[in-house]
Amino acid sequence: MTSNIVHRYFKKEVDDLIILVRVNPIHLRGTEITVGPGRHVEQRELEFDAGIFDDLQIDGFKDASPMEFQLYLSGLAWEV
Repeated sequence: MTSNIVHRYFKKEVDDLIILVRVNPIHLRGTEITVGPGRHVEQRELEFDAGIFDDLQIDGFKDASPMEFQLYLSGLAWEV
């Protein structure tokens, strides 16, 4: 049952980009949101390997808030 999965969220800021990643730690799938200049948002569905958490740490990602991810995903981040 997938409803019991607790996703993990990560964030990285690079220049004028914000990159947010949601990882399903059971199925190693996730979503990446890239927020660019002018509120331009791109979304990608991804599949990861077992080393994803080490890779994110090496790449400078930090733990992030599920709420922040959802606000950007829904477009509501610009309303606050």
